[in-house]
Amino acid sequence: MSIFNELKSSLEEAVDIKQGRKNPARVTRHEVADVKAIRAKLNVSQVEFADALGTSVDTVKSWEGKRRNPTGLAAKVLSTIQDNPDFYRELIAH
Repeated sequence: MSIFNELKSSLEEAVDIKQGRKNPARVTRHEVADVKAIRAKLNVSQVEFADALGTSVDTVKSWEGKRRNPTGLAAKVLSTIQDNPDFYRELIAH
C-alpha cells in the first residue's frame, strides 16, 4: 500500500469515527493537574511555587488561569505533587 493510500484510509477512518459510524481503537485521556488547587493545598504563594518548580510566576499564572497547560516534565512533577504533597517539600529541599 502506498503512503497516499495509507493516509487516505486513515483520514476516512477518522471521519467515520468523528461521525459516529465507527468506534476508535483506543482513547487516551490525560488529566491536567489543577495547579491552583495544588498550590492552595500546599499553602504557598505563586512566587514560592514558581521558584520550587524552576519556572516563572507568569507561567504559574497561565496554568492557574487555564490559558496554558503544563507539559513534559512539569506536568509529571505536578501530577506527582498532586498525588503526594510531601514530594513538594522534598523538591524545595534541593
